[in-house]
Amino acid sequence: MPLGSGETLRLSEKLKPFRERVKELSGEDVGLCYQCGACSSGCPLTDEMDLLPSTVMRMVQLGVEEVLNSKTIWICSSCFTCQVRCPRGIDVANVMEALRQLVLRRKYDRVSIDVLPPEELRELPQIALVSCQRKLTG
Repeated sequence: MPLGSGETLRLSEKLKPFRERVKELSGEDVGLCYQCGACSSGCPLTDEMDLLPSTVMRMVQLGVEEVLNSKTIWICSSCFTCQVRCPRGIDVANVMEALRQLVLRRKYDRVSIDVLPPEELRELPQIALVSCQRKLTG
């Protein structure tokens, strides 16, 4: 049955927790996104991304946790062009930050920058370090 004919799209119980965690961390309801592509067309960094921002949003909507393996979430510079262009007012940068937080919380309990070797510190994306520090302060 096509959507809009009175039938409600229901997500399985297995998919809800991921979406809910993203919503809780970001404060954004990704279900509002109707895939217009405005976020992707305005993003200045799509040439460097493996997934377009609209694709990331769709994967979160569908509960596809593999989005956490994407380099896109680390490339997002939080320039907020996506939010300005979004007709639904969704702040995609907040969603990207939430996804980075989920990755960092899954991999690290606590990271001290002081004990990281200089070689490893140079290899880490700066946004990962910022996200890690936000985790420790928030």
